[in-house]
Amino acid sequence: MASTARKPQKFNVVVVGQNGRLQYEAVLFVASLRAKSPQFKGKVFVAEPQPGPLWEQDARMGNPEVRNLLTSLDAKILPFENHVFGQSYPFGNKIELLSALPAGEPFVFFDTDTLIMDELSTVPFDFERPSASLRVEGTWPEPPLYGPGYSGIWKSLYDRFGLDFDSSLDLSQPDEYWRRYLYFNAGFFYYKCPKLFGERFLEYAKSIHNDPPEELACQSLSPWLDQVALPLVIHGLGGGRSSLPSGMLDGSVSCHYRLLPLLYAREADNVVETLEEVAAPNRIKKVLKQYDPFKRMIFQNRGQKARALFDRDHLPRREQAIRNMLKKNGYWLR
Repeated sequence: MASTARKPQKFNVVVVGQNGRLQYEAVLFVASLRAKSPQFKGKVFVAEPQPGPLWEQDARMGNPEVRNLLTSLDAKILPFENHVFGQSYPFGNKIELLSALPAGEPFVFFDTDTLIMDELSTVPFDFERPSASLRVEGTWPEPPLYGPGYSGIWKSLYDRFGLDFDSSLDLSQPDEYWRRYLYFNAGFFYYKCPKLFGERFLEYAKSIHNDPPEELACQSLSPWLDQVALPLVIHGLGGGRSSLPSGMLDGSVSCHYRLLPLLYAREADNVVETLEEVAAPNRIKKVLKQYDPFKRMIFQNRGQKARALFDRDHLPRREQAIRNMLKKNGYWLR
């Protein structure tokens, strides 16, 4: 009841549509948005990388039934060009697609492996203050034994772009603990203008990729480059740790499940119920069943069998242990 009492906001939503698994995840995302957020009045874009020298093969969505279904769900397929990344770093799509969105219109980017479970339009985004997902683990950096530590590594990046490092810190967290430093999952992010956000995101990502500070000499940037640049962009545009009420995105309104086996293994019952409800209509099912992992996990009940292997109240602390259990039992389908 509380969600319907809030005044709806108007903004655009964008995900990546790409050949292979992502095109089917895009169908599931858009179908869930339409089913669970009927008040949403913004535009929905499925951004599609176009063929070019940075791709070894055509990355466009190859299934015409996927394209037709997305269009029937009132999603606009939005072509964009890769000028910097492409095959070498597909995560760069979420950076380069921003140039194709309508300038000056607030947007929310979501990874395609996300379900919408409640009314998105009433999430109280502050589009003047960009932010991103805080459902994140300390995956980057990995400070070497003899230094530099977290502070030295992150400060070198803030200094590179003329940003104030000290004001980004969460001083309630201990020094040299990863949560003290601004760090996001790029599963969603938002701002008032995709052009401004995208230009800065691309500038920072290119600079870090092509000429990393010497403090990053021992650090891997693949696949972390987007998540290294993202907090710098957000901080530089006056944003920070999310001002959203806790428990909405990455909670009651959306779920970034990442892979279906992980969804069945660890997410709450209402997430599984939403997935199976959204996938059930014949026109959705007909398309999703063309992707074998979806067919087996959702429609042939292997997801529920995988779910029965785990106690959600006592899950392994490390995701790798969940993955290993799924693989051992033949449920690691992706």
